[in-house]
Amino acid sequence: MDGAPYSLCVYCGSRPGGDPAFLEAARDLGRAIGSEGWRLVYGAGDVGLMGAVAEAAHDAGARTLGVIPVHLLSREAPRGLSADRIVTETMHERKKVMLMNADAVAVLPGGAGSLDEFFEVLTWAQLGLHAKPILLIDVNGFWRPLTALLDHIVAQGFAAPSLLRLVQTVPTVPAAVEALRSARSRASATPE
Repeated sequence: MDGAPYSLCVYCGSRPGGDPAFLEAARDLGRAIGSEGWRLVYGAGDVGLMGAVAEAAHDAGARTLGVIPVHLLSREAPRGLSADRIVTETMHERKKVMLMNADAVAVLPGGAGSLDEFFEVLTWAQLGLHAKPILLIDVNGFWRPLTALLDHIVAQGFAAPSLLRLVQTVPTVPAAVEALRSARSRASATPE
């Protein structure tokens, strides 16, 4: 990289979810981003898990880049935690800008929007459009049904087994941080 910090794109719920562990994991991830000296790339809102990651990252000294479509500006009420913010016209443009500005993707628990983001970056990886690490942070088994679905898709012949190698599932934020450190080390050791 050209002196820019390692950037982690985080997808997660704009709601806190029903398990307090989800909110704690979001805060832990934000703090880890700050302590590692990384930059957070996120959806720019201050609500739910998304807001918790951003606030914790900001409080831990991380640089942040918030990317939000114009139609969500009033709904997700960004408070200015993002020193850098990009306002897009559409959700699709938001996802593209987020991934373009990230070195890796981590997915905390979330709803339909988080799944949409996950499947888009997974599909782009499957098509060879990027080779960025994609991590599912499986807080209290939240992503087990999704990983079972991915196994089912492969078993039913709708994707090659290589699809499963494009996603790494980790049980905790510390495991995610370790996986990202390893991926970063491998990437920097690979000659261009």
